Amino acid sequence: MASNKPAPEAVSPFSADTYGGAERSTGEWNPTAESIRPVRGKHRVAKQRGLARSSTVLGVGVIAAVGAGGMATAQDKAPVSISLPDSIADNLPDAKSLPGVGSLLSDEAEPAPVAAAAPLTTAGLTSAEAEQGTDAGEALRARILQQAEQQQASADAEAKAAAEKAAAETAAAEAKKQQDEAAAEAAAKKKAAEEAAKKKAEAERLAKLAASFSLPTSSYTISSTYGQSGAMWSSGQHTGLDFAGSTGAPLKAVHSGTITSAGWSGSYGYRTVLQLDDGTEIWYAHQSSIDVSVGQKVTTGQTIGRMGATGNVTGTHLHLEVRTAGGSAMDPLAWLNSKGLNV
Repeated sequence: MASNKPAPEAVSPFSADTYGGAERSTGEWNPTAESIRPVRGKHRVAKQRGLARSSTVLGVGVIAAVGAGGMATAQDKAPVSISLPDSIADNLPDAKSLPGVGSLLSDEAEPAPVAAAAPLTTAGLTSAEAEQGTDAGEALRARILQQAEQQQASADAEAKAAAEKAAAETAAAEAKKQQDEAAAEAAAKKKAAEEAAKKKAEAERLAKLAASFSLPTSSYTISSTYGQSGAMWSSGQHTGLDFAGSTGAPLKAVHSGTITSAGWSGSYGYRTVLQLDDGTEIWYAHQSSIDVSVGQKVTTGQTIGRMGATGNVTGTHLHLEVRTAGGSAMDPLAWLNSKGLNV
């Protein structure tokens, strides 16, 4: 049968506190349902998790120090443990036995958060580097060197590309220069060939003219030229070209044409006029005799008379005049040369 006697009052190890040698008494605390009812609202007591019953261990952070070789490591340092004296730890009440506190604690304690496995000195390391035990400072130094090498390689590549571009431009300029020189040389050769061809064509033309034109006599000496001044000529100037030679030497038609005049002509003596197809007139003066008649067709090199000294002369010679279709006199020497004849 249960006794109605009150249970003996429990003695708490914290029934009295001593501060500066004075003892302070505390009153008895009899919690009731109302006094320990959880306060709802903003004053609600937060749920506590992972309350340790035994000694409390404080973790000591690892400080990374930067040295000449990189970042120092404290992985091998032993953790420092801090615990309460046994005299105090043994007298600590069970957390769940405290009125109103046990309901705040779950039956199963939630696992405490696990600290990061990796120490601070492994920050920034890859998993492979961490497994190999690479120091963070060394890893940072290696990455800086790698980055510098990459930048140097990029600069070298750019310099190489620039050099190759410059070489290509130089080669292109040299090729263009050679091409221009070759083109200029080819143009010069072409021009020389064209000039040579023109000269050849002109020579051939003169040869043909020489074949179709003939000198008026084959044995002669030029005694007077066109435009020469003197009292011997009635006009004051010589109007023809004089071929001095022997009397009776044959006089030839310089080109094919028609005889338009044949007979005596005053100071010209016996004169024959040969008209060419283009209207040019060739006068043969001072002949000793005439072998053709007016209207007669003659060919190049055909004899039309003989050299003499008739008319106003000082010796035996042929006075040859060349006139245009309109009657204007021209230099016989220049005209004969234009026909490929060398006088």
